[in-house]
Amino acid sequence: MQPYAQNWTHVTEFVMVGFAGVHEARLLFFTVFLTMYLFTLVENLAIILVVALNHRLHRPMYFFLTHLSCLEIWYTSVTVPKMLAGFIGVDGGKNISYTGCLSQLFIFTFLGATECFLLAAMAYDRYVAICMPLRYGALVSWGTCIRLAAACWLVGLLTPVLPIYLMSQLTFCGPNVIDHFFCDVSPLLALSCSDVTLKETTDFLVSLMVLLVSSTVISVSYGNIVWTLLHIRSAAERRKAFSTCAAHLTVVSLFYGTLFFMYVRTKVASSINFNKVVSVFYSIVTPMLNPLIYSLRNKEVKGALGRAFSLRSWKGQ
Repeated sequence: MQPYAQNWTHVTEFVMVGFAGVHEARLLFFTVFLTMYLFTLVENLAIILVVALNHRLHRPMYFFLTHLSCLEIWYTSVTVPKMLAGFIGVDGGKNISYTGCLSQLFIFTFLGATECFLLAAMAYDRYVAICMPLRYGALVSWGTCIRLAAACWLVGLLTPVLPIYLMSQLTFCGPNVIDHFFCDVSPLLALSCSDVTLKETTDFLVSLMVLLVSSTVISVSYGNIVWTLLHIRSAAERRKAFSTCAAHLTVVSLFYGTLFFMYVRTKVASSINFNKVVSVFYSIVTPMLNPLIYSLRNKEVKGALGRAFSLRSWKGQ
């Protein structure tokens, strides 16, 4: 306990350093991140529109894919525009209010947790399609899909409630400089004057629970899928079945690999700059790559995108 608590000046605003070491190349970084952000928006909007307009894609697998695309748009929009404003020196671009900082952290955590559960729901869909094809219509009906998607969003929304409440109970008395490009947990805890032990422990347990529950569903689903594929005699049928899972497996590997590194730990990593690089990967790079992965690895999506954006389609032929 601090002896002069009555003299503390409570922080009402934070300053985000972002990538302070790249001042001379800030315009280059601004251009690169803006391009990635715009690609993310265009790619995910394209998938949403193509699935909505193509009746052949009105199936559970693509229903979840549109939810994932919507989520990716919001996920990047929570952090990237503010980061871009900081690069070009927009007035107040690096500043964020205390309330705004906690709100950004809440939304970012909510969307990250929701993505974990959506990826698990997609893995379950693939498991039923490959391992129990005759019961697919009954087990993965539209009602089931809607309930699963709603559960993913609801549980994701509830995930940050306790961590953000505990964060709001901490005291920030200066300095107010966040060594990051958004309000992430670790750099905020480094600025707190309070004992953060309970907060760190809670964050660790909540993150571990979300990642373990969702990754267990994914692991069990794909374990059963692999077992089923091993018992398929036809090599062509095995390849066809695996091709429907390849895109999802790639996305899961990218997303979970970085999340396990960043959040399932109780202490701030020694290299802040390395943390920023990893954060860029899961908050900006992965949402940009996901639509490409799904469109390139999935013949139906690739075909639908090709038809939708071909010159012949625009001419109405």
